[in-house]
Amino acid sequence: MPFPSERLRRLRTTEPIRRMVRETSLNPADLIYPLFVRSGQGRQDPIASMPGQYRRSIDLLIKEAAEAQQLGIPAVILFGIPDSKDERGTSGLDPNGIVPQAVRALKDQVPGLLVITDVCIDEYTSHGHCGIVREGKILNDETLDCLQTMALAHAQAGADMVAPSDMMDGRVGAIREALDRAGFEDLPIMAYSAKYASCLYAPFREAADSSPSFGDRQSYQMDPANHREAMRELQLDVAEGADILMVKPALPYLDIIAAARATYPHPIAAYQVSGEYSMIKAAAQAGWLDEARAMLESLVSIKRAGADLILTYFAKDAARRLLAG
Repeated sequence: MPFPSERLRRLRTTEPIRRMVRETSLNPADLIYPLFVRSGQGRQDPIASMPGQYRRSIDLLIKEAAEAQQLGIPAVILFGIPDSKDERGTSGLDPNGIVPQAVRALKDQVPGLLVITDVCIDEYTSHGHCGIVREGKILNDETLDCLQTMALAHAQAGADMVAPSDMMDGRVGAIREALDRAGFEDLPIMAYSAKYASCLYAPFREAADSSPSFGDRQSYQMDPANHREAMRELQLDVAEGADILMVKPALPYLDIIAAARATYPHPIAAYQVSGEYSMIKAAAQAGWLDEARAMLESLVSIKRAGADLILTYFAKDAARRLLAG
């Protein structure tokens, strides 16, 4: 019916009405909290480009994870900060490395919390790339062996899920094969399926000291201009056994999230990456926008696009706001 019979503002007049007809809901249970873990005791090193985020020793990591669980956040994802790095990322493959230690501690001290681990060697390599390097070239197939070893070390430590983020071809299938062969056939894989070569990872790379020492990651991460290629990546990960499909970053790629949701019945995850977080933080600190509103609006938009799960550094702040109504 035309105006004046049709007045859409009738359903916007009060907060109770707006809440009643709201189409997209965001809950703490939708969130996954990324955490950086380092060695030591009582260590909480601030990350300058990510205000409010820290590299924590395991004792303080446990405290932070427990607080997240109390807020209704069901899962954390761990990124390791090793004491030493080499060309092959050896410290990341160690069954007694920093991430396996943290997994065991969290499973013991924070029961019921889902512990996901990032599977990639970039945090552990001296050159900062996500694959084995030879003569300036990132080697795909040789890297798969490293990823299998890392995923197994995390599984044996008690991880509830592994999340390969390297973008090597065939890595989901290789990890699935290794896990199944070792008796971890029930351990799910959350694949970073459509991971773009984005400038928005810069604060994370400061946090993990993982910026490439030469070149960039455009030979293995996706071209931001490509949509159809993302659908091929998603399709391949499904065929190789991925249980959850991820798009990364989130806000600049809402179209990819929506297309993934429309195409696949799998749970869809989206990673609101460090640069997305830091832009909101910086603008809020400058007084240019309301941090809480910007945070929630950005998360709701990711959910509205079709994401079932959102990895976000805002997880605790968002959960507090959501629980407060």
